[in-house]
Amino acid sequence: MHDIRHMQAALALARRGLGIVWPNPSVGCVLVKDGAVVGRGWTQPGGRPHAETEALRRAGEQARGATAYVTLEPCSHTGKTGPCSQALIDAGVARVVSAIRDPDERVSGRGIAMLQAAGIDVTEGVCREEADAANAGFFSRVTRGRPMVTFKTATTLDGRIALENGESQWITGERARQYGHMIRATHDAVLAGIGTVAADDPMLNCRLPGLEDRVPVRVVLDTTLRISLDGKLVHSARQIPVWIFCLPGMNPGKRALLEDAGVHVLDCQADGDGRIDVMAMLRMLGDAGITRLMVEGGGETAASLFRAGRVDEIAWFRAGSLIGGDGRASVAGLRLDSIADMPKFNCVERRQLGPDLLEVYRLRLSR
Repeated sequence: MHDIRHMQAALALARRGLGIVWPNPSVGCVLVKDGAVVGRGWTQPGGRPHAETEALRRAGEQARGATAYVTLEPCSHTGKTGPCSQALIDAGVARVVSAIRDPDERVSGRGIAMLQAAGIDVTEGVCREEADAANAGFFSRVTRGRPMVTFKTATTLDGRIALENGESQWITGERARQYGHMIRATHDAVLAGIGTVAADDPMLNCRLPGLEDRVPVRVVLDTTLRISLDGKLVHSARQIPVWIFCLPGMNPGKRALLEDAGVHVLDCQADGDGRIDVMAMLRMLGDAGITRLMVEGGGETAASLFRAGRVDEIAWFRAGSLIGGDGRASVAGLRLDSIADMPKFNCVERRQLGPDLLEVYRLRLSR
């Protein structure tokens, strides 16, 4: 029971780093000696110092003989910093409790082996499922070469995001919108299609008090570079990164103006419909280090990702209201041939937010 309690505390620390430590994983570490916590650490902004290093620094000499609870296997390789496994050994910890192994081929059991070879008692798999969920973005990038994708939407009961004329503000209430910003703050990047950007002129930043430093990369799918040079995204590109994916060779004059404004324009191959290939786009984001991507609109962008089977999680905010069949759908047509082809998700969380409901779904791995 004590192992579970301390590991859950380490997981809470790990979640503090979600969205600000990419391309590294967000790890938490708690050092316990004689039943008392003597050090706590979590991965710092930008990915370092690592959680174990932070916890050891805070514990000082009290780390000797302590138990280290770590949400991910301590690293065993030397990058910009030394291996955390060696740091734990040098600090004289007596035991390490690790939630889950690191799939990175540079680690993948080597960190555990280093600790055991030094005579440290190692326990693995404590709170493994929770650690797997917390590290889903990092694991996706390492094993699949792309970020974890969360589709976030706010709709009426009948799945509509706007009236036929485009009016959409506001379907959900203030508490739901604030919670949406909190979810946005836990992602490395937020993506919208050019249709949504042209209609709403969004900032796509985090505007919660205390979280203003959470600055996800703003990503736009814009096949022909029709984004307005006068929009909020372009005007703020030097303060908060903006990456635009377009097809190669599109509008070189506009591209030069965007790049002069600080926008990062990336060429991406086309899919069979002549639009940006979302699978190629996700691979490019993975190559750039993005581990967690939040998709916020619009319907065509969402549909392209669902059709490609690349949505891992849904955050669905639902208001107790109706618009009807003439409203705009949250997800455009999926071109399904049978019910058996539907993307299927399991509901893993429900949360009441004032008059609105948040439901979180995760992709059902076996269809």
